Amino acid sequence: MSIGVRNTLIGCALFMALVLGLFVHSIVRSPGLSDDQLREDYGTVVLPQPRAPSAFSLIRHDGETFTEADLRGRWTFAYFGFTHCPDICPVTLAVLAEARRQLAEANGREPFDVVLFTVDPERDTPEVLANFVRYFDSDFAGATGEQVQIASLAREVSVAFAKVPSADDPDGYVVDHTGNIVIFNPRGHYHGYIRLPHTPERVLTAYRTLADRF
Repeated sequence: MSIGVRNTLIGCALFMALVLGLFVHSIVRSPGLSDDQLREDYGTVVLPQPRAPSAFSLIRHDGETFTEADLRGRWTFAYFGFTHCPDICPVTLAVLAEARRQLAEANGREPFDVVLFTVDPERDTPEVLANFVRYFDSDFAGATGEQVQIASLAREVSVAFAKVPSADDPDGYVVDHTGNIVIFNPRGHYHGYIRLPHTPERVLTAYRTLADRF
């Protein structure tokens, strides 16, 4: 048998082994979760067609400009809340921080970004936001700016909020707001959201499932 024929046969055998291996892998691997499973078991709603947000220009917690372009490049889990929020906002940011920590410890996979869009720009200056978001994770970002721009972005991602007088302080107020974690894909498009209650498991399951699909 000539060397050329032998090499051809070896090449064919390797190719067949590769094809067989891929076939077996496709049979035995765990199937990804469906949209219905994500919604029913993990509170994650995936949009049938992700949507690009309208252009906006806000201010980051470090004083730099934050626009829709800053949502591109990585998955972003965003939350619309405020620093004077007594409960759900700090709890949600703590959940997101814990999910990122578990993700890093599990396999070193690149973590998702987290942005807090304030629904209380009157009190949430960049400095106030910086102190708040960095308490949970030094890589978290905060964004503030004009009320009209924040409200417009919120509407586009199915978030509502409204100022409500405080029952404890006649001169104060709180902000009622939707508690969803908003998901932007690496193209910067609104991809879906995670409903309450938030847990690290829900966040990680949503991220891994959507990232593997993308």
